[in-house]
Amino acid sequence: MKLLLAPDKFKGSLTAAEVAAHLAAGFRRALAGVEIDELPVADGGEGTVQAALAAGFTPVALTATGPLGEPVDTRYAVRGRTAVIEMAAVTGLEMVDPDDSTARRATSRGLGELVAHALDHGATTVVIGVGGSASTDGGAGMLAALGARLAGPDGRLADGGGALRTVRTVDLGSLHPALATAELVLASDVDNPLLGPRGAAAVYGPQKGADPSAVADLEAGLAAWVDALERAGAGRARELADAPGAGAAGGVGYACLLLGATRRPGVDVVLDLTGFDGRLAGVDLVVTGEGSLDEQSLAGKTPMGVAEAAATHAVPTVAVCGRSTLTREQAADAGIEAVHALTDIEPDVSRCIADAGELLEQLAGRVAAQRFAPQHETVDT
Repeated sequence: MKLLLAPDKFKGSLTAAEVAAHLAAGFRRALAGVEIDELPVADGGEGTVQAALAAGFTPVALTATGPLGEPVDTRYAVRGRTAVIEMAAVTGLEMVDPDDSTARRATSRGLGELVAHALDHGATTVVIGVGGSASTDGGAGMLAALGARLAGPDGRLADGGGALRTVRTVDLGSLHPALATAELVLASDVDNPLLGPRGAAAVYGPQKGADPSAVADLEAGLAAWVDALERAGAGRARELADAPGAGAAGGVGYACLLLGATRRPGVDVVLDLTGFDGRLAGVDLVVTGEGSLDEQSLAGKTPMGVAEAAATHAVPTVAVCGRSTLTREQAADAGIEAVHALTDIEPDVSRCIADAGELLEQLAGRVAAQRFAPQHETVDT
């Protein structure tokens, strides 16, 4: 019997690696002689670098600019000439106490510093996971860190989406030279455009603390940013503002597309980086999961990506989670044969969060009993 454990994090409780470890402990107690492969994964947001490290990448530590301009200790992952960068680890929303002020001031500059560092050290492929961002600056801070020169009416332009309303000129002539040949991969499931009612400010601004006035100012700033780039002769600046994914990460998606990035679903990128397909050989069951399984999960979150990839090799998938609002039919349509939630064994959500590890081990035993008995000898738990 061989199991492949490929969960995402349980946000607020456990990292993906911790989820996998607790599941493994529970399955080993429940199934005599079971072979287990632990493969923590992510969807391009928080945990992407950790997933790469668990798959054999090497960490690169450095200090970069945080979401509000403060120095933060962060890291990215590298293997050969491929670098994996996680926006949430340097300019993430969880690094701030969001309100209308932080929504206006937050910058993507630190992300650009990580990309520049990776390019300086020989990376020719840079994967940029953009989930969990704090900023709505259209990627202006990222481009500034990569050599772009932005100016306002008095020659200086502060960082942050709020300041973009006053951008007058953009000079892209001094962008990092390695960008001309590097392959950039935008790991994102977001298909929103940059502007308008489905744009970065309108849809995601409130999640980042923006009140209605701040949303309007951020929208105006993003529009001014597009105008300035178009005046600067940036190729397809107007067209790319309407492209799917331009609104990802407060418009960082737009800046990445301007640099020639290819947009791919985050979980697909992570599964490729971790060698998921190659680890399916001989596997009887894949176990995936995340903290909450709901309708948002159906739009390309980790469990659905894992199930889809496993199905191409005819390997069944079950999911574990803290709670689930999916119907059995919705899960089945996504390729998940069964969903097992912590709330199935502990209805108190606060305890599910506090004792997630212990409950996951119990849940693994339940999955083993339901899935494999009596075909396989089980151990009394």
